Amino acid sequence: MKHISVLVPRGDAALGTIEGPFKFFNFVNDFLTAMGREPAFNVQLVGMTADPQKYSGVFTVVPNVTIHDLKKTDLVIIPAVNGDRENVIELNKDFFPWIIDQHEHGAEVASLCVGAFLLAATGMLNGKSCTTHWMSATDFKNMFPEVNLMDNRIITDENGVYTSGGANTFWNLLVYLVEKYVDRQMAIYTTKFFMIEIDRNTQSPFIMFTGQKEHEDEEVRKAQEFIEKSFQDKITVDQLSEMFAIGRRSFERRFKKATSNSIVEYIQRVKIEAAKKSFEVSRKNVTELMYEVGYTDTKAFRTTFKKITGLSPIEYRNKYNKHHISA
Repeated sequence: MKHISVLVPRGDAALGTIEGPFKFFNFVNDFLTAMGREPAFNVQLVGMTADPQKYSGVFTVVPNVTIHDLKKTDLVIIPAVNGDRENVIELNKDFFPWIIDQHEHGAEVASLCVGAFLLAATGMLNGKSCTTHWMSATDFKNMFPEVNLMDNRIITDENGVYTSGGANTFWNLLVYLVEKYVDRQMAIYTTKFFMIEIDRNTQSPFIMFTGQKEHEDEEVRKAQEFIEKSFQDKITVDQLSEMFAIGRRSFERRFKKATSNSIVEYIQRVKIEAAKKSFEVSRKNVTELMYEVGYTDTKAFRTTFKKITGLSPIEYRNKYNKHHISA
């Protein structure tokens, strides 16, 4: 039987990422028992102390055990934590030596959504790949440049260190772990019971590109604004560098540093974001929308669209367009 430790963090936390894993693995035990099989998990809520933690000023969670009393576990789950990143890391830093020690003695570790900030603060993600909520990608990259953030992924798994993408994608990681710890049959059973879409591997369709403008480079910010206003037109890197009287190589370097995107990537993402919004509400076909956002090459448009969203233009329209859904 595997021992699972769901941390009860200090500060603000997403209650569902504490309650969800606790109930999920206990439900799996119930399913196994009903099938005449042995329970697979012993799940406990683990705190730095035995003190209850209150979230959203309403919900109280009482740890079953403390890190000082729990000597051995098989899986540590780090829930999503909210609020100021530096502050929440400081509030929970006493967890870190225990998490590291448990991992060094064979335990696996999983972070859910923005719980990746706590996991990264332990240093355990250095040189590894991870994911987190796409909305927090820029903050994460700035705070942990030594981590390979793959913010389009739903799940990462590197040598027993797991991370999940944004919000409810943590359910997909839980299913992934059940398949690993129990079997595929039980994983499928849980997806049907909880109505989870199995084997999702990207959160790209959910990403809404708004552009990274929280920087101090005024010329780059003006270039971003120009791109966003004129995305239907053909915009080149040379045109932008001449517009702002900055050498091309220097401008490209500054743009990438400020926005985490190359100029070409930024132009593509602005165009594709506009196309996505049109696909969601318009009855126009793919070719019409392609021209509307400034593409003239159908293959290039479809290739770029799928690269950014993980779906073809038609797949995206079919998934999100209200007229298509109601048809």
